[in-house]
Amino acid sequence: MDEFAERWGNAWNAHDPAQVLELLTDDIVYDDSAWPKTMRGKADVREFLDHGWRAFPDLTFELIAGPHVASDGPRAAYWWKATATHQGPLDPPGIPATRKHIEFDGVDIHEYRDGGSAPTPRCARCHND
Repeated sequence: MDEFAERWGNAWNAHDPAQVLELLTDDIVYDDSAWPKTMRGKADVREFLDHGWRAFPDLTFELIAGPHVASDGPRAAYWWKATATHQGPLDPPGIPATRKHIEFDGVDIHEYRDGGSAPTPRCARCHND
């Protein structure tokens, strides 16, 4: 899972949807507190990625701690810090670019199958304000 954590972070920081999506299974269920609905499948996740990177084209993530692997199943948690500048519209919810720099931290919780090679069927990302 350490290798996966590195690949996951690198994919997000590359801003290449194909790199993120290749790490997910087709039946991914992805919850993110920054998105108004639960995403089901790669097409929903792709929409979310495009939305986020349009608003925050310099968004980067740094792993603070983890993976913290559950002892009773194929799950892991990661604590991370993000930095970005709000350079494009954030819609939804309809906020124009502010040009403000932001920093926030959050936690990813992944469930795995296939020997820990892909998070599925659930991935959750929670942000602290």
